[in-house]
Amino acid sequence: MSERPSQDPDFYRHLRSEFSDGWRWLDRAVVLAYGAVAGLVVVAFTLLSYAAFKFYEALADTAPAWFMLLWTPAVAAGIVWLTRRFYPTAAGSGIPQVIAALDPSLDNRSRARLVSLRLSAAKVVLSAAGLLGGLSVGREGPSVQVAAGVMLHSQRWLRHRQSLVNPYMLLVAGGAAGIAAAFNAPLAGVVFAIEELSRKFEARYSGVIIAAIVLAGLIGVSAFGNVAYFGSIHVAPLGWRHVVPSLLVAMVCGLAGGLFAKLMIVSLGGQSPDRLSALRRTRPVAFAALLGLLIAVIGLASGGLTAGSGTEAARHLLRGEHQVPGAEVFGLLKFITTWLTAWSGVPGGLFAPSLSIGAGIGYDLSLLTEGHINVALVAMGMAGFLAAVTQAPLTAFIIVMEMIDGRPVVLSLMAVAMVSAAISRMISRPLYETLADRMVATAIEWQASEAARRARLAALAAAASAPEPPAPSPAAATAAPAPTLPQTPPSAPTP
Repeated sequence: MSERPSQDPDFYRHLRSEFSDGWRWLDRAVVLAYGAVAGLVVVAFTLLSYAAFKFYEALADTAPAWFMLLWTPAVAAGIVWLTRRFYPTAAGSGIPQVIAALDPSLDNRSRARLVSLRLSAAKVVLSAAGLLGGLSVGREGPSVQVAAGVMLHSQRWLRHRQSLVNPYMLLVAGGAAGIAAAFNAPLAGVVFAIEELSRKFEARYSGVIIAAIVLAGLIGVSAFGNVAYFGSIHVAPLGWRHVVPSLLVAMVCGLAGGLFAKLMIVSLGGQSPDRLSALRRTRPVAFAALLGLLIAVIGLASGGLTAGSGTEAARHLLRGEHQVPGAEVFGLLKFITTWLTAWSGVPGGLFAPSLSIGAGIGYDLSLLTEGHINVALVAMGMAGFLAAVTQAPLTAFIIVMEMIDGRPVVLSLMAVAMVSAAISRMISRPLYETLADRMVATAIEWQASEAARRARLAALAAAASAPEPPAPSPAAATAAPAPTLPQTPPSAPTP
């Protein structure tokens, strides 16, 4: 069977096709404009988060200890009350909401309950408030929901039926743009869209969508400079003697990350029979205040090391500095405070705290195996734990590679992320996908109840508007024969 001869593309025909449809270019311009706006919103969110945490640090340095034991629980309780009262779908990291909104079984109204411009504004304020209270949260995960809400808003300016850009593609672009702008890492945003969000070919490879992601990342680069988030690390050449320590880091991070994901799934599910879970269901605000008190106690005991995202402590460990008090238990304490913060219901992300936990694990294992700080093992711990929690190894190692300018250890980061994610899959279901499935089930129940309610209203409206049967006229009533009563048969004689 002879093969068909290949034909070169007709340049002029494709050029005429591209420029013949002005609406297509208008849609592209709208998407790119919203991509830039999404990047600007994430940058503003970043600056607000920095300011909020700086305020907390200044307050912690000047206020007495008893005040901080009141401050953090009060802030946690206030955030949870506002979230549950006005913005219930703003709770959590924000990534499960975007994944749930991508489900094709949801209609536009259900999707708007998960991702919208209104929720983006609430997410910015509530997540920054968590940093204001010294809670263990990050801004990177919430940036996904924030940017997705901005991008989804662009659909009102697109051709709805003729446009090739659909809500699915806008959500993918927005979520990835949030990662790109938050981490100052455009490549990580593209990989995140492919690995974690996208499930359709056209969404993965649409040029305009990738361009919007990159544009949002470039907005972040323009605002904060073309520098690595944690700076450039200086790594000694790795040899065969580092194989065992690297493998140990991958295994420990995989086990710890898998247990963390499993713990999060059970805790956030709210179906455990223990008393704390029952308190969370019945009195969520009081439960948040209680966990806020525990977080404040741990923060005071660690000298404020566990407050916020923990990126400053991770930055010191990546520099090989020994002047970090309590660094030996930093990973464990950060693990506990991050879990408690998420369990309380406060909106906040897991990306940055997971990186900090991984840095602490890598630091401890470097001291155990080599007797000194090996910044390469610290970086591997960051990639390994993040990969284990998210079960997205490509996104994890690329984020770490871009954040530390870690080209010398790129293969090691990749290997550790792959092994850690594989171990985590043997322990826990995927964290974000599991939480998203629960949200989808809740949204479908809401859709069914709304459909039933609209059906009842329609039935009542139809009954109210139906014409009544005409009343009989007096003449017809007079002419009508009187009804005859049925004759009862004679009773049988008694014997």
